[in-house]
Amino acid sequence: MNVIDITIKINCNIDKLWQAWTTKQGIISFFAPDCDIEIKVDGKYEIFFDESAPYGLKGSEGVKILAIQDKKFLSFTWNAPPSIPTIRAQRTHVALYFEKISKNKSKLRVIHDGYGENKDWKKAFNYFEHAWGKIVLPRLKKYLEKSLMLN
Repeated sequence: MNVIDITIKINCNIDKLWQAWTTKQGIISFFAPDCDIEIKVDGKYEIFFDESAPYGLKGSEGVKILAIQDKKFLSFTWNAPPSIPTIRAQRTHVALYFEKISKNKSKLRVIHDGYGENKDWKKAFNYFEHAWGKIVLPRLKKYLEKSLMLN
């Protein structure tokens, strides 16, 4: 079974970490240039990576929040990038686990699962393994730790 499971520690308080994932300002600070999110069960969690593309090819259109526990857990569906159209209409699952370590230190665990088993699913898995580990989470850490230094 293919599962992406990455944990990072960030020098920021749990409130700032939670806000980064649950507010428009937070999302555009590290994840993507735009979004349409409704932080409620079955609310939208659409992250737009390509604002110039037509709706349906911008990013995570149609993605929904599955579960929320304030400053503890956020879970949502996810879709393959437009470059893999054969599986784009299907959904995988992302779960974010937030943990307060101390006043100004937090831990985030990202689990992304629900991948099928063919060449396109493998391509999607490799894409997201790189995206989460080498792009999204390092940007998140950099943004939050830089904003902490500015305060």
